[in-house]
Amino acid sequence: MLNGKKIVVVMPSYNAALTLARTVEEVPRDIVDEILLVDDASSDATVERANALGLTVFVHEKNFGYGRNQKTCYREALRHGADIVVMVHPDYQYSPSLIVPMAGMIAYGEYDVVIGSRILGKGALEGGMPLYKYVANRFLTLFQNILLGFKLSEYHTGFRAFRREVLEALPLNENSDGVVFDNQMLAQVVHFGFRVGEISTPTRYFAEASSINFSRSVRYGLGVLATSLQFRLHRMKLIRSRIFRLRGQKLISNYYKEIEAGTVGEDRG
Repeated sequence: MLNGKKIVVVMPSYNAALTLARTVEEVPRDIVDEILLVDDASSDATVERANALGLTVFVHEKNFGYGRNQKTCYREALRHGADIVVMVHPDYQYSPSLIVPMAGMIAYGEYDVVIGSRILGKGALEGGMPLYKYVANRFLTLFQNILLGFKLSEYHTGFRAFRREVLEALPLNENSDGVVFDNQMLAQVVHFGFRVGEISTPTRYFAEASSINFSRSVRYGLGVLATSLQFRLHRMKLIRSRIFRLRGQKLISNYYKEIEAGTVGEDRG
């Protein structure tokens, strides 16, 4: 806990067996109350490694995609009583030690959402981010800042912290089950007026770290452009986008199960 707030770390996982232990080892357990891992039908030993590390594990019945994985993460974190939820990828690309300042910025009432930015400072390129991804990141971020009327150093990081009330309010189930979920979620955060803070975070690109390929990067970029246009047109009342309506569908569950103590638990759907 931090300032009386229960902190739950969530890890959306797919084939993360090789990097999971290193990531978990650096999670500051003096303030983190629980770690939840959601496995998106991995073909490696991610679930077994997570069980061995004592994590709370949920397994999708099939591979639904990165966005659906996060939906499960947030639903279960709320069900487990989290006041602050921190998402960190289990591929050791980000530094879990920074959970402390990120959670603190929320626990002490300064922000509702905090993102770990690879762009602030010199983390991205020095950490090995491919040049084409860096250039695309800067272009897409500029485009979004203009259309959203906001200012962030990037919208594409996988290291984020949220106050409970944010996750309860956002119509997250209206978002994509794919990689553009991340971007849609931040656009919703801006649209509904939540306070967003940033912290500089180093990043590591190496063989075992997850990274979407070029074709998926292109699809993601197109999704980002579409999300930004939806935001602007919705604000101008030219369209009514479901992802920007508070009455949109909140988190639901009937497609995964919990794994406990090395055995398959009861279906929680």
